[in-house]
Amino acid sequence: MEFKVYQKEIELQSRGWIPTFHDVTREVNEMVKLSGVKNGTVCVASHHTTCSVMIQECSHDIDSFDLEYLQHDLLDIMRKMIPDFAEEHQYRHPGPIHAQYGRYVGEPGDFTSMNTDGHLRSVFFGRSECITIKDGMLDTGEFAHIYFIDWDHVRARRRQLNVTIMGTTEEVNDRKWNNGEVVNTLHKYSDEEKAYDPHFDLQLKDRV
Repeated sequence: MEFKVYQKEIELQSRGWIPTFHDVTREVNEMVKLSGVKNGTVCVASHHTTCSVMIQECSHDIDSFDLEYLQHDLLDIMRKMIPDFAEEHQYRHPGPIHAQYGRYVGEPGDFTSMNTDGHLRSVFFGRSECITIKDGMLDTGEFAHIYFIDWDHVRARRRQLNVTIMGTTEEVNDRKWNNGEVVNTLHKYSDEEKAYDPHFDLQLKDRV
């Protein structure tokens, strides 16, 4: 059985004035085909701490902000939970030492560190997704797409998305667990839990 590892980087350009949602489904699908992996996994991971990777339904309708409706709904909810960084000292981060570090590494201004909202939103969603590859195809279902989200909107930036594909070139003959029987995880009451209890009749007997 041959085991393969295939790794690529996708360069993306975010616009900056509003969080950017990049649909990278087509690119990842193409990489899976080129990798030769028939059965395995693909890890799609952000290189950046203010970015996330999300698997979600393609909403199709696009508004004047160039966002799918579902994406804008998500952004509205995140803005309620984590407001856009609009005023200095709105958040504790960045402190004076971090701002000085930004100047030390060549940031164009202190404003580039005022992206605390992006960092916090990234924590909620995480920076990676792992997807199963079955018979050479991503197992994303009928509607799911892969999105790279840049929550940092203080400036337009070049971003990097890392894709690692691992698996085998061999066929998998039978994937069904327990012959495909449905696993019932619902609570099952024991006879003792369903038994008659004299307290059921207490109220009625007191009225006699």
